[in-house]
Amino acid sequence: MGLKLFVIGCGSATPMESRISSAFALKRETDFFLIDCSEGTQIRLKNMGIRMQKISRIFISHLHGDHYFGLVCLLSTFHLFGRKTPVHIYAHKMLKEIIDIQMKAGNTTLCYPLIFHEIKENEHSIIYEDDTMYVETFPLLHSIPTNGFIFKEKTKPNNICKDFVNQYNLSSETIMRIKAGEDYIDTEKNIVFKNADITRPSSYKPKKFAYCSDTAYSEAIVPFIENVDLLYHEATFMSNMKHAAEEKSHATAAQAAQIAKMAKVKRLLIGHYSSRYINIDGLVEEARTIFPETVGAEEGMIIEI
Repeated sequence: MGLKLFVIGCGSATPMESRISSAFALKRETDFFLIDCSEGTQIRLKNMGIRMQKISRIFISHLHGDHYFGLVCLLSTFHLFGRKTPVHIYAHKMLKEIIDIQMKAGNTTLCYPLIFHEIKENEHSIIYEDDTMYVETFPLLHSIPTNGFIFKEKTKPNNICKDFVNQYNLSSETIMRIKAGEDYIDTEKNIVFKNADITRPSSYKPKKFAYCSDTAYSEAIVPFIENVDLLYHEATFMSNMKHAAEEKSHATAAQAAQIAKMAKVKRLLIGHYSSRYINIDGLVEEARTIFPETVGAEEGMIIEI
């Protein structure tokens, strides 16, 4: 297993030649989860070598245009490429209405299933789960309903002792049952081998990634993101523009670092920079004075979580 985060876009509302607005891709095994989808996302995906057909699920934090204006274009490209596999979207209710209107206006009936999952603005809940991971959502503090996401790997099954596998020449089906927690019965000798005696816990530590897009400083999010391996938290302004951050319900780099420190996260990734910051060194330095394990997001960056 293991998760990789691809930084597709890390700017705020006004895109720049070298920096588009918010878009990230989280890779797990062979598929990708897209997190926010700003204008220009498709081009950046191609530049990073991410096959769009590998995107299975899309999570949209809120309905400010710099976080979803590239979505309908992406869905249309899926259609033009003749996609057959489903696309799942997790977002606030109104986004479905927007997609439906735009498809209707273009007289387009998608050739693949588009499955919409509504997220509630004030709820902390699990919105997706499979055999290897699950995704939670929680409310952020912004000018319109906005949600953060936490992507958590599940604990890997126990490993079966190799000597035991070889001794009994276990089938793959039997191995799967033992990994799931079953004991093993030697029917010839009528011996029961307890699961705990023939397995060992996996040494792999499940990874956790938290995504906090647009949000004012809010200590209320700390319990949701505690101890994650990587926290992405917006840092639109430096502290000398704290008043502007408050007016626009955004955070400063120092505030993002303070949240990371309080939540005891392992690493902090900042982004959503105002276009006034051509160079992000000042933002990164400001955050590092409070939380040294800070990295500034840059397009094209790939982070092992």
